[in-house]
Amino acid sequence: MRIVVINHVTLDGVMQGPGRSDEDTRDGFTHGGWAAERGGDEAVTRAWGQRLSASSGYLLGRRTYQDVLGHWNTQDSPFRDALNNAPKYVASHTLTEPLPWPHSTLIGGDVPAAVAELKKAPGNDLHIMGSGALIRSLSPLGLIDAYLLCLHPVVLGSGRRLFADGFSPTDFDAADVTTTASGVIIAEYRPRPATGTGTGTGTGVGVG
Repeated sequence: MRIVVINHVTLDGVMQGPGRSDEDTRDGFTHGGWAAERGGDEAVTRAWGQRLSASSGYLLGRRTYQDVLGHWNTQDSPFRDALNNAPKYVASHTLTEPLPWPHSTLIGGDVPAAVAELKKAPGNDLHIMGSGALIRSLSPLGLIDAYLLCLHPVVLGSGRRLFADGFSPTDFDAADVTTTASGVIIAEYRPRPATGTGTGTGTGVGVG
């Protein structure tokens, strides 16, 4: 199966706290909820719904796992049952089993090796939401097949970025590019194979 990142990002690459003001206030971040401020773009909702309804599950870092499930299990929303019922693989060196939400499997130890094994299984896409440190540990090893990004027409000037300093140089091809009525660009970006000219190398391992 493919490993596909699905995230909201700003024009300056920030991925921190898109959904709620209190979602992620690390480093004094005060701009939480910037994606929600676009008023619920139907095209964005439809794009996410189409992908996630056909998903084979989720691959998440510890913090995203605890926040996403912790939030939606307090809400009267169809997302709650969908998230609880979906298979979830949680990369963490600090959590212990049993994990608090159903259908959750802990991945510790050599996370990239475990993800490489998951990729060998048949199935549809396994999606990563949030989980910036996890993304940065898997990408240099060629374990991420695509990024479905919703690029919002806003610059925040601060916040944790998807492609932070130190991210391995990578060339991408773009596919299925759509611009919504609110100005959000939805596109799938697929990393090109490394060519030996400076792209696609690195060794950092993280599971946040």
